[in-house]
Amino acid sequence: MAGAGSCQLDATQMDQALRRMARDIAARVPEAESLVILGIRTRGLPLAERLGFALAEEAARIAPVGALDITLYRDDLTEKAGAPIVRPTEIPFSLKEKTVLLMDDVLYTGRTIRAALDALLDHGRPRKVLLGALVDRGGRELPIQADFAGTTLTVGEGQRVSVRLKEIDGDDGVYFEMKA
Repeated sequence: MAGAGSCQLDATQMDQALRRMARDIAARVPEAESLVILGIRTRGLPLAERLGFALAEEAARIAPVGALDITLYRDDLTEKAGAPIVRPTEIPFSLKEKTVLLMDDVLYTGRTIRAALDALLDHGRPRKVLLGALVDRGGRELPIQADFAGTTLTVGEGQRVSVRLKEIDGDDGVYFEMKA
């Protein structure tokens, strides 16, 4: 699949983007705030883990990482064929009085984040919720914006942004691809 579209970010650029995000988070979220990171399954989780590692390296700040599955909260669940694949939500810490950074791979319409907020509130009431995305591609349908973005891309009509991660796909990269 790596050759199916034009590469916008390679592995090194993805790492640099996550490190920039980590420095920005450290600068904007006071140390007094108890920060936790929740990766939205599927690709948001490895990015959340990488961001947590970068935060520790770049700012000597530890932020526990958990996983949030939003499958049953999606507004398009009835439009998809077959049974949904539900993966575990793993939040091994309390959300009470925490600043939660939701992390996803691509921010597009905002519908995934709306579902993530619904799922998150079923697991507790955090003090504050922030949003991080590796790629902000614009095109919102809902009034949602990233607090921290690795990169912002202008995406043409009929194109999609595909994020590949070595933990899932065997290699890293952000690609533009034509919609099928």
